Amino acid sequence: MVVMLYFDYCKKENVFLSVFFHDVIIIVYFCTMKSPKEITVEQWLMRLTQELIDITPEEDNLPLHVIHDLINNKEIQAVQDYANKVSITRLNFNDHGPVHMRTVCHNALRMLKLLYTAGIPTSLQKEQVGTFDDSVTAVVLASFCHDFGMTIGRQDHELYSGILAYNIIDGILLKNLPDERDLMRRVVIRSTAMEGILGHMGTRKIHSIEAGIVLIADGCDMTKGRARVPIEIHSAPKMGDIHKYSANSIDRVLIQKGNDRPIQIVVQMSAEVGLFQIEEVLLPKINSSPAKEYIELYACVEGAEPKRYL
Repeated sequence: MVVMLYFDYCKKENVFLSVFFHDVIIIVYFCTMKSPKEITVEQWLMRLTQELIDITPEEDNLPLHVIHDLINNKEIQAVQDYANKVSITRLNFNDHGPVHMRTVCHNALRMLKLLYTAGIPTSLQKEQVGTFDDSVTAVVLASFCHDFGMTIGRQDHELYSGILAYNIIDGILLKNLPDERDLMRRVVIRSTAMEGILGHMGTRKIHSIEAGIVLIADGCDMTKGRARVPIEIHSAPKMGDIHKYSANSIDRVLIQKGNDRPIQIVVQMSAEVGLFQIEEVLLPKINSSPAKEYIELYACVEGAEPKRYL
């Protein structure tokens, strides 16, 4: 019998220790630099990605292999960790690190699943240049890398994200699609992922459903857990404070099947200050997304009637 225990507080290289106890081999893994929340979201991602693969006739494992590579890439982990330090400590913004980028990925995959089960094709499917699994792969890559540019600063960070992510995305695709016959497929997936990264702020025109889903998924990560650390840091008032205080009133964001559209987003909040997150962050992103026509949006303030925006 083998029992595996994971500890994520070790800051050194990954190591493991085998202990024999009453004929049971206990393997203790010390993981590098990952919080319990990161590990939890990664488990959600792996399960959801497998579910998406299972519902497609191709059952192509490319998305699963790519997400595994993203999760275990040390450079990606370092970039995401530093992006978070810059965002929170230097800029006084909310979380833009590994938990956020994984959460955006999870949000995006949930939306893709709802579109697929509703019979809505992605842009790659509609244009007959790729499969649903290719779309999933592009969305996963974009979601995981979209805030790399926060290592440099807030202004134009989506452009810097594209610069920093390009070689990483190219390397992961080349590893998983190494054949010469896969050249066009790599180009299509990489280009779609780059569109998702460059378009995630809603300030640049995007055209694909895939990029539009990344845009909305980013806006949906607004719960109070994302603002916890910045609020705990005592500092003089700075630009960006409204983001952390408004996010702190958001209790939950539900992404579920809609009533008359495939995707319903319900934002539950404890106070009206949370409406800032909807009206100034999420709603503009939905309005500039090619996936807008598939979205229902509701705000639920505690003690008040739900408000429908879309």
